[in-house]
This record gives sequence, structure tokens and C-alpha cells, in this order.
Amino acid sequence: MAGDDTRIDFVIVRHEDDEPVGEVVLNEISNRNANIRIALFDTQYFNKGYGTEAMQLMLNFGFGNLQLHRIELGVYNHNERGIHVYKKLGFKKEGVLRDYLFYNHRYYDLILMSILEDEYRELYLNGRFTKQK
Repeated sequence: MAGDDTRIDFVIVRHEDDEPVGEVVLNEISNRNANIRIALFDTQYFNKGYGTEAMQLMLNFGFGNLQLHRIELGVYNHNERGIHVYKKLGFKKEGVLRDYLFYNHRYYDLILMSILEDEYRELYLNGRFTKQK
């Protein structure tokens, strides 16, 4: 991955002990666009703010350092916790790929979401997100 200029991978670690709790990745970077994905390694790390903070930092990095214009993601409709966080961060629903995933004898829709640089900057400038030092 070190030589791949179409992606940036970061490990999410706890402040108190540098314990790795997940990862956040910008991939498919091209033409000022990118896809973002996040994973926490275990359910014990859910609902503690790690994912929200990591996504916010990666959006700052993508729109700031990389000067991206658009960041997109896909989330399955059963992931209500993720959808809530993405909306809170300013992502907007663009569309739905119906019955995209067949898992455990059931179909799930894939929701496509994105945020544009001007939308993110508006949220940032209005104090919705803390400015990084």
C-alpha cells in the first residue's frame, strides 16, 4: 500500500494507551474525488466516539491536505448507527442500490452518500466541527 497513491490508510488508536481500535481509509483517490471507509475492530469500541472522531479527522485531511472536492461512501441499510454518524458529519444520500447484498438469507440495500468540499467547509466554519490544531 505504501506505493499506492490512490489510497491513504490510518489506524485508529485510543489516546490513553495507543491501543489500535480500527482503521479509516480514503481509497479510489482520483480527479479530486475519493471513497471513504471505516471499520472498528471489535464491538467493545462501538458508541465511544472513535468512529465519529476518525471520520471527522479524515474529512479534514481529505478536504484540507489532499484538496479533494468530493468524498463518497456506501453503507448498508441495516447499519443505522453508521447512517446516523454519516448524516451528522454532513453526508447526503445520493441513491440506493436495491437488494445489493445477500447475507444470512436476506437482501440489504446499499445506500450511496457523499459530501462536497463546500458543504464540509460550511459545517466546519459554522463550528459544527472542532478545528484541528
